[in-house]
Amino acid sequence: MPFDTRLLTGLGVLMAVVEAGSFTRAAEALRMSDSGVSRAVARLEARLAVRLLDRTTRSVQLTDEGRRFHEAAAPLLEEIERVATRAAGAGAAVRGRLRVDVDGFLARRVLGARLPALLTAHPGLEVELLTREAIGDLVRDGIDLALRFGPPPRSSAVATRLIETRILTVASPSYLRNHPQPLLPDDLLRHDCIQFLDATTGRPFSWEFRRGAEVLPVATTGRLTLTDVDTMLAACLAGGGIAQVMAFGVEDLLSSGQLVNLFPDWSDEIFPLYAVHPSRRHVPAKVRAFIGFCREVLNQSHPVIASLGYTSARHRHETLFPPQ
Repeated sequence: MPFDTRLLTGLGVLMAVVEAGSFTRAAEALRMSDSGVSRAVARLEARLAVRLLDRTTRSVQLTDEGRRFHEAAAPLLEEIERVATRAAGAGAAVRGRLRVDVDGFLARRVLGARLPALLTAHPGLEVELLTREAIGDLVRDGIDLALRFGPPPRSSAVATRLIETRILTVASPSYLRNHPQPLLPDDLLRHDCIQFLDATTGRPFSWEFRRGAEVLPVATTGRLTLTDVDTMLAACLAGGGIAQVMAFGVEDLLSSGQLVNLFPDWSDEIFPLYAVHPSRRHVPAKVRAFIGFCREVLNQSHPVIASLGYTSARHRHETLFPPQ
């Protein structure tokens, strides 16, 4: 038979009548009228085509059929109540499975080693960390939270800015020993610039430089084109060419002289990191806890992470956040 929502309502009323021992006391407990309780039980009996209660002026008793039905249905109703209680507690308790879509470089360099501490702090939490090239449909893909660099998606998703960083153009001392140091962005036209492939277009990202409101695009070229940030940074450190990286996390490489910031006056391009989740309403505690965890980790890691590198942010948001 098709499910009738009144069946569940009638079952709840029947349980209240059995527990209270009368229609009147059940009506008081349920904040219903006596006639409302009577009609709910009558509808349930009609739905089942069975008389469940024997009524007298002084008492209410289950019939044999009613007793069998009560004994079978009571555990099911109790389980429904437990499930509802667990669901209601999800907004306050950090527990359950959390699926997070994270930028791969951030996951490897920053979050991975710190996840055990998160799980220790929240024993009821399970984390599934995914690394994908671009954020997709969070609801369709069953993703609770996404962490991405670049402008937030143009959708109904809620984006929380975690950090901001600048885009720097860097080279290693070994590269500069073998090539004249560029003094202006246009000088890069005569240098090997490590290209980073745009997976959407199949072409390298274009480079641009910002100084205040001034924007200067430069058509850089290079013999090395990569799709992995770790590889790009390693190649740059080894003298393979000039690269554009995010300032976040490369402080130690700059201060130790392993990397040289070529154009400090042309580094006004800002690149943010966002936490993105599907809805602002009833945000689960596990999502709030992970965002707080990320804030803490990023603040602690800022001076010590080996590096977080990306090509220029130009067109980057179309790759990370394709129109939906």
